Amino acid sequence: MRENGYSPNTANAIAQYFNKANQPSQQETLGQIVVEILQEGKILNRKAICTRLLYRMDQASVREEESRYQTLVGLLFDR
Repeated sequence: MRENGYSPNTANAIAQYFNKANQPSQQETLGQIVVEILQEGKILNRKAICTRLLYRMDQASVREEESRYQTLVGLLFDR
């Protein structure tokens, strides 16, 4: 059953992903990305989060920033 356009499995998977992000800066970054996706009226799912992280990683101006996004992408695929 879907509620508000989200399947329970998707919501659970995203919640688990947030739990893996154990550093406050990681959770803040993910929160910003989620807000951006929702404000654009797009569906929130792993693909949308991953796409946004990859875009940010590509636009990163310093290696540390790129590494932070790469770590978050890695968490998406760690089960």
